[in-house]
Amino acid sequence: MLVLPTMHAEWTKQRTVAGPGLLLLAMVVGTIALSAAASAAVSCPGAGCAADPTKTSLTGVLLGQAVIAVVGVLTVGSEYSTGMIGTSFIATPRRGRVLLAKAVVLVVPVLLAGGFAVLGSLAVGWLLQPGSRLLAPSSVEVDHPVLILGDGSTLRAGVGSVLYLALIALLGLGIATIVRSSAAAIGIVLGLLFVSPILAAVVTDPDWQRHLKQIAPSNAGLAIQATTGLNDVPIGPWAGLGVLGLWAVGALAVGAVVLESRDA
Repeated sequence: MLVLPTMHAEWTKQRTVAGPGLLLLAMVVGTIALSAAASAAVSCPGAGCAADPTKTSLTGVLLGQAVIAVVGVLTVGSEYSTGMIGTSFIATPRRGRVLLAKAVVLVVPVLLAGGFAVLGSLAVGWLLQPGSRLLAPSSVEVDHPVLILGDGSTLRAGVGSVLYLALIALLGLGIATIVRSSAAAIGIVLGLLFVSPILAAVVTDPDWQRHLKQIAPSNAGLAIQATTGLNDVPIGPWAGLGVLGLWAVGALAVGAVVLESRDA
């Protein structure tokens, strides 16, 4: 109960500035738009589609994660840039409580916005990808994977993608708390999300490549979207999301320790 006043104060900060809301709206629109473009580009000639149809319909999450990372960073980074973080700590001397409150008021709107973005992406994928179905047919066989909205693996990919975005937001919050600079934190988070997969891809040794994909936050976390060829992915869907969770929790834990050990 003691954290509720702090959460109320943090929520007041979030809802009284336009930045976070506009960024979340841009994330929803951008995610759905990119997903629609990817789904519209799908064709299944000859032997059929080779790509995972559910993962294709969630392509926009690649863009959405960048926006969400910025939202997470600015949750604390903007206060460091303006000097208002000192006022927050005067009002609530227990700094860990401030970080916890920021995490909660960050995750809730991100989950809501992520839910709209993922639902919209799956909907446009269902509308645009050839052969897509609402429910799996009981007797009709298809010669290539198709998007089935009611399938358990599709639901897992959708829910997991929403959780993925929430964890990216927490990762951004944790790193910004550690480095105390929005620009530096955004560079670090985007590097982890976009540069580490490139490094993993250019490694020639297959064992090292697989290990790098298992520990890179975006490679591991986005495994939650896989619905075909699960035996060939470097890490399982939920295990991959767990790796990203460890990154986020680790960043927040280090951030909490740093907050308590140095001046604002």
